[in-house]
Amino acid sequence: MTDAYRKAKTPEQTRRALLDAAAEQALAQGIAALTLPGVAEAAGVTKGALFHHFGSKQGLIDALCNALIVEIDTRLDAVLADDPGGFGCFTRAYVFCTFQQPATTEEQSAPPASRSPWSSLSLSALTDPGLAQIWSNWFQARLARHAETDADPGLELVRLATDGYWLTCLQGHPPSDPDALFQRLIAATHPSSSHP
Repeated sequence: MTDAYRKAKTPEQTRRALLDAAAEQALAQGIAALTLPGVAEAAGVTKGALFHHFGSKQGLIDALCNALIVEIDTRLDAVLADDPGGFGCFTRAYVFCTFQQPATTEEQSAPPASRSPWSSLSLSALTDPGLAQIWSNWFQARLARHAETDADPGLELVRLATDGYWLTCLQGHPPSDPDALFQRLIAATHPSSSHP
């Protein structure tokens, strides 16, 4: 047995380690490729501990999706709390969270798109119809919540450009000047701007 298996973890630490390992594996290989032994090993716990917390692979996937959506909402809401509000506030938060700079050295060495909290979920949603529906429902609910400030077609264009940035980063082809792109997209979320 490795030290990781012998080292005692609290139930919350175990659950968090399993979700983190599942998110990392999902980003690298897709949610469909998750294996329970692989997730348990990466988390440093037994397969029995995984079953204790999630019951099945589907239980793990559901918990992972829920945890990622909670993290996305938490980050967006934190950015929105610091925004002056009004026209484009949700779109500004969406751009900011997608381009957000990493906090740790390990995060800084990761591809830019993997720094955003929704990479695992949204990447898998590209190929999994069930996850695509979860992602779409979440996004449509956020848009409905912010319809008064963010229904403008110019803001939709900004969000689509932001998604394009994220996708090209995941493919290993980030733009040459992401800071300039970020500034231009943020500028386009203000009412005086008609084009991104």
